[in-house]
Amino acid sequence: MKAVDVRALGGPEVLEFVDAPRPVPGPGEVLVRVHAVGVNPADWKLRRGAVDDAVLVPPFRLGLDFAGVVEETGEEVFGLVASRWGAYAEYVAVPEAALAPKPASLDHVHAAALPTAVLTASQALAGVRAGQRVLIHAAAGGVGHVAVQIARSRGAHVIGTARAVNHRFLRELGADELIDHTAADFATQLSGVDVVLDLVGGDYGTRSLRVLRPDGVLLDAVGGTAGGATRDPRHRWFRVRPEAGDLARDAAGVRVHVERVLPLADAARAHELSENGRVRGKIVLTP
Repeated sequence: MKAVDVRALGGPEVLEFVDAPRPVPGPGEVLVRVHAVGVNPADWKLRRGAVDDAVLVPPFRLGLDFAGVVEETGEEVFGLVASRWGAYAEYVAVPEAALAPKPASLDHVHAAALPTAVLTASQALAGVRAGQRVLIHAAAGGVGHVAVQIARSRGAHVIGTARAVNHRFLRELGADELIDHTAADFATQLSGVDVVLDLVGGDYGTRSLRVLRPDGVLLDAVGGTAGGATRDPRHRWFRVRPEAGDLARDAAGVRVHVERVLPLADAARAHELSENGRVRGKIVLTP
């Protein structure tokens, strides 16, 4: 089968389009023929060795989100695979418990764009209540635009940071307030925020603490908060859990935007686009 492997840490050029043996499912696993793979920022961070708590030693294969067909039964499925040998391939061996039936309303491309985004947004915002003010950073990104919809569905007043070109798109998804982070500092524009979902990192966490209520919560979903914000009692680390039940339930009714579909062989180009931080929604690869 064809696959894209990482043989050395580094830039997009280290991604190699290779011939690889078809995986053999172990106990409790099934073999899935991959129809589409979602690209996430975690992919290029792992490729660079920039994820402190999850550095992989090459060789390894990226790819968390996928949609495809179970080889033995023909069932259409989608899910999230947390494995050293991910879904950047024509086939992937996955624990059966990690799979959810693909919604009939979604094609494989849009289904593959959903798992990490839906699970991150729904699990992180599980405690959001109607009437709360929720600030979502990188609101037009892969997780962000789904988080806007989920927060809105729970009755929250949704605020997002995003470039002005994405404001109309986000208002259509339910955002109430939007701040162009290239033109204004959100930390001087807001106050009284109940929940912040930080999908950026760096000094965004520290600055977000200034707009939070004393009893508010800063959800750090990227692990890149700087400036001592992690010592604030309002700071919470968040890590997504690959729960098939959550995925099947929370994907219903969510609109996922796919900006670009590229062949698997162009994974390096997909990483270049993802790393520039200007992708609206998701990029998807197709074997």
